[in-house]
Parts: sequence; C-alpha cells; structure tokens
Amino acid sequence: MKKKLLVIEDEKSVAKQLRWGLGKEYEITIASGAAKARPLLASGVFPVATLDLGLPPYPDTPRQGFELLGEISSLSPHTRVIVITGNAEEENAVKAIALGAADFCAKPIDLKILKIILSRTFKIYQLEETNRLLQQQSIQGGSLFGMIGISPAMGKIFEIIRYISKTDYPVLITGSTGTGKEMAAHAVHSLSQRAEKPLVIINCGAIPENLLESELFGHEKGAFTGAVGRKIGKFEQADQGTIFLDEIGELPLLLQVKLLRFLQESTIERLGGTKTITLDTRIISATNIKLEEAFKQGTFREDLFYRLNVMNLKLPDLHERQEDILLLAHNFLLEETRKLQRGRTFFSPEAIAALTAHDWPGNVRELQNRIRRALGTTMDRVITPVALGLEEKSVEQEEQKLPTLKDARETAEKNAVRRALALSGNNITRAAKLLEISRPTLHDLLKKHGIRVRLKIN
Repeated sequence: MKKKLLVIEDEKSVAKQLRWGLGKEYEITIASGAAKARPLLASGVFPVATLDLGLPPYPDTPRQGFELLGEISSLSPHTRVIVITGNAEEENAVKAIALGAADFCAKPIDLKILKIILSRTFKIYQLEETNRLLQQQSIQGGSLFGMIGISPAMGKIFEIIRYISKTDYPVLITGSTGTGKEMAAHAVHSLSQRAEKPLVIINCGAIPENLLESELFGHEKGAFTGAVGRKIGKFEQADQGTIFLDEIGELPLLLQVKLLRFLQESTIERLGGTKTITLDTRIISATNIKLEEAFKQGTFREDLFYRLNVMNLKLPDLHERQEDILLLAHNFLLEETRKLQRGRTFFSPEAIAALTAHDWPGNVRELQNRIRRALGTTMDRVITPVALGLEEKSVEQEEQKLPTLKDARETAEKNAVRRALALSGNNITRAAKLLEISRPTLHDLLKKHGIRVRLKIN
C-alpha cells in the first residue's frame, strides 16, 4: 500500500514533475495553495508533506509558506514537513527548520535527493507513530470500563472494584458530586457474574415521593387513581441482574423500610398487591452525603445503612488524583471532537497549566463540561484557558493569595513533577527525561513532596 504524501506546490510544472517522479512509491495529493492545503492537513491522513514556501498570493516571497508552516503544528501536529526552497535561500531553510520543518530540499529539485529525504522522513514519522501507539496502550492500561486513571488513588479503586465484583454483596459507593459513581457501578456490574443480565439505574432524588414506590416496586391495577394496569417495578426488571440506587440518601423513610425488607428476605410486594415476589437482585447504591450523620439526625435508618454498606467504594475527588487531570482532559477532548466530527484540536500550553492548577470542585464532571463548553464556543484548533473558563485571576485576587517565593518554587516544582508523571503514564524513566533530571533526583523529589506512584520503570 502506497504511503500518502501531500505536495503543497503552486507551480504546475513542478507538481507534475513530483507526481511523475514519486508516483510509483507514494500516493500523491496536490494542493496548489494554503487554502486548499489546510483542510487536507486537518484531515490527519498525511504523514509527510512537501511545502513550497513561495505560495500565492505572494509567490515571489516565503511569506505565505512560513505562515502555513506555523499553522501546521495546530492543523496536523504529527505531519512531518519537508520545505522546498531555492538554492540561494539558506536563511529561509534555517528559519523553516526552526518553525518545525523536518528537513528541506533545494530547487531545482533533484529527485534522487528528495527520495532520500522522503524515505528518512517517513521512517522518523513511523518511529514517532509507534511511540504514540505504545503510549496510547499504556493509557488504555489505566482504564476500567470507561473509568480512566493512572494515579495511585485510581489504581486502588480499580483493585477494589475487581475484588468486590467477585461477590454478590451490596455495595455502597460514596464520593463527591461528579466523581463518577454511576460509572463505578457500571464497572462493578460489568465485571460480575451478572454482567449478561440487566443493570437497572434509578435516581432516588429525581422522582417525586408519591411515585417512587411504584417505580421501585411496581403496582397492581387499581392500586391508586390512574393505575389502569399492572406495572413492573425496577427491582423486578433487575431480577438476576443489578439495581443501582443513586442518591440513596434521598430515599423516604417509608421506602427505606421496604428496601430493608428486601435486603433481609429478597422479597417485595407490588403496591396494591398481596403476592410476595422473590427476586435475585444485587444492590449497588451511591450517595454524596454522609449517611452516618443522616442516621444520627433520624433521616436515614441506621440498620439500612449497615445493610447497604457491606462493601464500600469511596471515590476520590479529582484534586486528589492530580496525575489523572491531563489524561482525562485529553481523553474528553478526543471523545468530544469525534462526536462533533471536528479535526484535531489541542490545548495550548497555557491551558495545560490552567488545567493542572485548577482545584476542580465539580470533579470529573466539571472537567468534561468545561471542555464541552470550550468546543461549543470556539472553532479554534487550539483550546485556551479563556475558552475553558479558566481565565487568569485578577491582580487583586492574586495579591490576596500571593505566596512567598519559596512556596511558589515548591508549588511549581511539585506541579512539574506531577505533570511529567501524568504525561509519561507514571513511567519514572520517561518522567525524568521530560524534567531533564536523573532518576535518583526524581525519586528524591517524589519523597520530598509526598507523591506516591505505582512505579513503571521501563
């Protein structure tokens, strides 16, 4: 299969020469100007492109070529560019390399030399692509049924999920809003022996109290005004499978009694019915409130709490898993741009710094929503802090929180280590290279800042 090569060249005679001379080895696409080249580059299908600096509307100067070369890092960051320049234009060639070009070839074009340059450039691209695939595989290794994380905190969560999935005991998932409690429930169910059976989800706080009993346990015809037929409740729908009761702390006391009975006897009765129905349904519940305080206040039954809390899974806040912030951000960005059928989009260096510095009170959900908002309010290829709603603090705000120089250095050092670990997938060797320090020095910094990692040496 021929390799794809994009030739950005406005001179028809040169374009024809390249198509004739390289056509046996490469699948060539010609773009006669920057306007035609941009969507082709944004498609991301060209590993290598040749670029004539002299493009219209300024064919006698390198102005348009340099402008396009500067855009390619955003349009198609993995594409390697070979600049075509005149023999007497060494200065332009040097500038092009500084702007990110992989190599250059002088005019008039010697096809033998260009073929050597192309072969070398494609090999470099292939090596980089192989490295990206290896990194992607490493990232995918830090996932579990849609839950993503390479931090020690999430590594522990994955271990607990795999363990509790082997049992049939009730599970209580706790954690702040936006930490991914429903995804954790999906993971537990998907890994269990009930995976082929239904997972039925109900939000106990989203349904009016007078309708909730019918939703959970069903009703018989005539049980109340408007009950024109029998209704099968969520518990029966989940027979042989799992029911996930989100916001369990919002469950009314009357229904807490019925739920307790089910946990004790595995039976229910439909509203208005007299028949006892035996079910085999596993319960996973979740809450973002402290149920221990709720039963002390009399709003939640203490005996029900202990029945539900046989297996506990406490999800960490996002600020407790710093290593996962950029990983999640890039994953959400890729996922959302695919849905919108947009070309490759990237975070600016300032956006990356803002993402790692933010406290994330809304946790993973806030991160996802900020990225969606950014994509919904700008068509730019590069996402900035402003698009994410993470603008820099005002001078007055900064002065109020102004740290000492020592504190600032400590914070910057700690953040740099965490970012390097996140970008390297917790690989100590790669993280040390990113920071341009030795592995022993990195180990000292980890100890100094109390950063715990699940070590990956190779």
